[in-house]
Amino acid sequence: MAVPKKKALIMVDLQNDFCKGGQLAVPNADEVIPLANQLQPYFDIVVATQDWHPPTHTSFASNHSPYTVGDMIVADNIPQILWPDHCVQHTKGADFHPNLNVRYLDKVIHKGIDKNIDSYSAFFDNAHRRSTGLGVYLQNKEISDVYIMGLATDYCVKYSSLDAKHLGFNVYVIQDACRGVNLKLGDVAAALQEISECGAKLVTVRDIIGEDKKQVAL
Repeated sequence: MAVPKKKALIMVDLQNDFCKGGQLAVPNADEVIPLANQLQPYFDIVVATQDWHPPTHTSFASNHSPYTVGDMIVADNIPQILWPDHCVQHTKGADFHPNLNVRYLDKVIHKGIDKNIDSYSAFFDNAHRRSTGLGVYLQNKEISDVYIMGLATDYCVKYSSLDAKHLGFNVYVIQDACRGVNLKLGDVAAALQEISECGAKLVTVRDIIGEDKKQVAL
């Protein structure tokens, strides 16, 4: 008898600073929160990531005068886009969106905690020097299938998907439960193409829940 596949949902960076009114708000980000709540009961394991930056983080334009937001620099020998200060540890901006249901959460992964290097991926920093521990956690839970949703399609969702595939998981990106920055026109489309080309599959919320309209209490 075949062993049933175990599935994990990874909810990427559903934090105040990436949502409406936040320091680095992703367009229409709030729309994915009810989808995250609807999806969670369908998975064996639910993981949420948080950007968790120290105030002196290298990705903050404020720490690199006279550079400004959107400029590209080289930090620790790798390219780094400069962003507004966001998701600073222990601030409201780093908190999960207030409407996100956290009752199903099995694990929270903090990333971007090293001030010298950014960490878009839920699994590794941007230079793959340090692991967040998520890969080992999922392997220990005997997870084979990883479903990824959240913010933002062209950064943290993309790099999390590429790393998950590299680690040997079956990877599915729930594309209608993601929203992108699109800093340059076409970035989101290019990210989805790269995700597909690495062997991950693009799916929709309906592919997972079918016609079930189950609503989860907040």
